[in-house]
Amino acid sequence: MTSTNFNTLAVGDTLPPLTLPPVDRTTLALFAGASNDHNAIHIDLDYARKAGMPDVFAHGMLSMAWLGRLLTQWVDQRQLREFGVRFVGITHLGHQITCTGKVVDKFESAGEQRVRVEIQTANQYGEAKVVGVAVVAI
Repeated sequence: MTSTNFNTLAVGDTLPPLTLPPVDRTTLALFAGASNDHNAIHIDLDYARKAGMPDVFAHGMLSMAWLGRLLTQWVDQRQLREFGVRFVGITHLGHQITCTGKVVDKFESAGEQRVRVEIQTANQYGEAKVVGVAVVAI
């Protein structure tokens, strides 16, 4: 976690990116166990193929968790006021995901100085997989 200061933050500033190892079956199995999301499309190759997919793929909520990690490596989790995402692509096995964020607004609300941050995950080809917005008290 880094120290942030409302007066020195500017619209356009970026968060330190978070780059993760390529997605593999072990990651999916561990996330399934940790989240209690055992949907077969994420862990069973035969099921995924019957559903028309070439292989299993990552849980959307795994990508959201990675974005949460991006944010909480920047600020303490108690500073998060809003955090929402939209799933725009499938994260396949072998994708190396990088999470990024950019300050897009500074404002005051409820007596707090806050920033709005656009966040996203993208694979090694630059394809966005999850996009979202977070509001952080600074």
